[in-house]
Parts: sequence; structure tokens; C-alpha cells
Amino acid sequence: MNAPLNTSSTPSRLALTVGPVLYHWSRDTLMHFYASLADGPADTIVLGEAVCARRRELRLDDWLALGRDLTDAGKEVVLVAQTLIETEADLRLLERQAEQQSFAVEAGDASALQLLAGRVPLVLGPHLNIYSREALVEHADLGAQRWVAPVELALDKVALVNPSQDPVRTPTGEVIATEAWVFGRLPLAFSARCFTARHHHVSKDDCGFRCLADPDGLLVSSTEGQPFLVLNGTQTQSAAVQNLLGDGPALRAAGVTRLRLSPCAQGFTEVLNDFDAVMNLGKAVDGRVAAWVDSGMPGPFSNGYARGLPGMTWSDA
Repeated sequence: MNAPLNTSSTPSRLALTVGPVLYHWSRDTLMHFYASLADGPADTIVLGEAVCARRRELRLDDWLALGRDLTDAGKEVVLVAQTLIETEADLRLLERQAEQQSFAVEAGDASALQLLAGRVPLVLGPHLNIYSREALVEHADLGAQRWVAPVELALDKVALVNPSQDPVRTPTGEVIATEAWVFGRLPLAFSARCFTARHHHVSKDDCGFRCLADPDGLLVSSTEGQPFLVLNGTQTQSAAVQNLLGDGPALRAAGVTRLRLSPCAQGFTEVLNDFDAVMNLGKAVDGRVAAWVDSGMPGPFSNGYARGLPGMTWSDA
């Protein structure tokens, strides 16, 4: 039996989703990270490699075993499909994800949808081009039960795509849940070329896994010395870290019921606990972000996209 998605929560609670680890961490680091989440406030944990097929610290069987352990700890588990499907090996892995019967799968690209649709509970990842209600309806017809809004979509536009007073539904009448990216460096682009390998003047196929040395990616600064982008293998990210800790009312007004937090190498457990405290327990935001910086959190922070402003903008108002 396919595991159904938990698309509901108590009216006052915003469910917390820990997205996939986007960086190349060692096996031991990954296992310690997920062990630290087992007793925490996360409702859903997304497992798997989304960025680079060459990163094989954990294989699919390892991810499945880890998923079972986290399920036993009371977490909902979702597998993530690789964002760029380039080779026959990538297709075979996607096929195996579609064949397993334990977990929902998050599609990272439209190329995965037809293979996954109707075979496993389907989550629409943030890289899919869903910018209108009509597009979400079309994907709901494929059996999708949850969507993660594109990171550059302002919250007032998210509300138009899937309004809480008239939500998009699956063919069986279930409400499509809306998840918003509230923390973490923003994914901007993927490429068949590995920018980390290029930076080190080595080929992608003989990279030596240089990205293991950059647990939060490789920072690129402008000629003026300002943080600009982050190179993460085949992925380009924003240097700024999306932080919507102070946007709870706007998130709820947009019909968002789930919050996605993208892992980072330092201070993530504190961030997760703070989002739960502020969003679900009514605690104040004051002082929390400053404590993140003290813990070694990469920065700077931004919230511009969510507010309809340039993405690098940060306002604590």
C-alpha cells in the first residue's frame, strides 16, 4: 500500500517540513543530522539526493531504511527525486522510487511527473513551474496532493494560486496543501555542468567530490565584495538565506499550511525549534535571528521575494 500524505493539521499549527540536504555531506554527517531530527518538532522529512547523481554517500536502500526509522519516530517521510534526469541510470533510480510502496515522492522536474503519477503519492517540488491556479489544477489531475510554491513567488500570489477559501482539489476531492520555502538558501538554477568542478579546474566526471569541503556550498562574491551566489555542484543558489520567521500572519493569509526549512551545516536544530516556537507556540521573534548568526549560520538573510520585492532584500519590519 502506498503511504498517504498527511495533508491536514490542527487549525492553528503550521506543519514543519525539513527539505532534502542539498549539499554534499559525508555519510556520518547525514546520519547524525537525521538522528537529531527524530525527537524534534519536524512533521515531515524529505530524504534523498536532489542535486547530483554522483553523490552516493547513501544509496536508495539506505534512504529507505532511514525513512523507516524516521517513520517509527513519528515522522512523515517523503523521498525526493533528482532534479535533473540526464542518464539511463537516473531513470532507473526514478523507476525504483516509483516502485517502492512506503513513501510519497517529490518530483523535482516535469520530466519525472509522468513516471511517478498514479504510482506513488506525489508532491510537487519547488522547481516545477506552477505559477497559476490552472497549472496547479493540471498537476492535481496527475494525483499530486501537495505543492511547494516556487521560491520567487510572492505570498499574495501564492494565495491566488491556491486560496484557502477555494482550494484546488485532487480528482478524489482532497485539498491540495500549500507549502512555502521559509528558510534556507534559495535554489536558483540547475545545470548539466558542475560549477564546483569548474571552479577547481577538474572535470565533472573526475571531480574528486570537491564539494565535500563546502558543507554550505561555495560562496561567490561580487567585485565589490558582497555575497552574491553560492555554487553547489550543478546547482546555483542565492548567497542570501531566505528567512520568513517574522511572516507567520502573511503565510497563513496566503493559505500556507506547511513550512519548508532547507538544512544548513550549522545551527539548523535551533532554527527548526525557533520556527516551531514562533509559528506554533506564539513566542516572540526578538533575538532569535541574532542567536542564529552567533551559532555560525551562513548569511545574509533575505525575505524580499515573499514580500514582492527584489529577492536579496531583507526587512525585519
